[in-house]
Amino acid sequence: MTENPIRRRALRIEQNPSIPLYLFALEAGEVDRVADVARISRDEAGKLLGYQRPEKKQHVKQILDYLDSEDVLFPNGLILALPASVRWKGSRGPNSTDGLATIGTIEIPLPESDDAPRPALIVDGQQRSLALARTKRSKLPITVAGFVAEDLEIQRDQFLRVNTVSPLPTNLVSELLPEVNTKLPTRLSARKLPSALVNALNLDNDSPFKGLIKQASTVGDRKSEAVVKDNSLISAIEESLSASGVLFPYKNLSNGTTDTSAMRDILVVYWTAVRDTFPEAWGLSPAKSRLMHGVGIRSMGRLMDRIMDRVLVSADIGSKDAYDKAMAELELVKPHCHWTKGRWPELNIPWNELQNTPRHISTLSNLLIRIYLQSRMSAS
Repeated sequence: MTENPIRRRALRIEQNPSIPLYLFALEAGEVDRVADVARISRDEAGKLLGYQRPEKKQHVKQILDYLDSEDVLFPNGLILALPASVRWKGSRGPNSTDGLATIGTIEIPLPESDDAPRPALIVDGQQRSLALARTKRSKLPITVAGFVAEDLEIQRDQFLRVNTVSPLPTNLVSELLPEVNTKLPTRLSARKLPSALVNALNLDNDSPFKGLIKQASTVGDRKSEAVVKDNSLISAIEESLSASGVLFPYKNLSNGTTDTSAMRDILVVYWTAVRDTFPEAWGLSPAKSRLMHGVGIRSMGRLMDRIMDRVLVSADIGSKDAYDKAMAELELVKPHCHWTKGRWPELNIPWNELQNTPRHISTLSNLLIRIYLQSRMSAS
């Protein structure tokens, strides 16, 4: 421990015996010395780091303007993940606890230099903490709830749970879900498997989508290369996981197991065949190719259920034979597709007027499936 820990009177709340929870106060100017923001990103190996969304400058400015005004009342506290190096000393005496909370003193070690890592991470209150670091009221007392957990999984779990009133960006939630192994609310749990599959498609070397999917952690040069919104692929996979989808048989409802590897292989085979069937439309921005647009991803995802259901009757998952058969099936619809130019005559609409709306997704999906089934009947 450093020689200058911050000492504060605190309450220790006994909610979870393995995760200590403390309530205390910090001065506004101390928050920046104690806690840091764990920005979401990925390292060179593709491992997910952090969990926080980017700074919202206008939101921070609004909070700062209020903090610097007259007659400030700021009950909005912060939630921090504290390090195991914090020290707690309970007060003695018969009145030190009421059975719910215990009075005592918490000591939080400070970094020995300005560029050293701060001991705590902000789980909730990122925008508030940024404003507090800049306010002229540096001595303003701020309420803090701090739980001791250096495990990122616990921090991410709490981060997802507390950010429900002001919803988190969908792509941020989607990218974090596969990293959380604790029991999640039903709404979030349903998105976990599709999100994990999308993560794999964006990272695996044999995936046609490698580096092409826009996620919350996508930054720098990768941002210009990423052209497919993760939410479009997640929605397509969610539909394929339904009872009528090609991925559904790989969920064992009796014992709760899932063959994620088989699902990934089906997706890789099909979308690789799509890429190679429409090479001129693959990897472009949605403005230049409706195949990379939400309407294209969702519609081709629905076609996948028909095509791969037929392919897998006579080919092994992930095999060269499965790829060849998928290519042959896609050839049946290829002449009718207009992803980058021309019009869709059956829909009476130019290629670039297709939008990611329920009506256009349904209309285009229906057309592609109808053409595919009619072509199959003609060929047989």
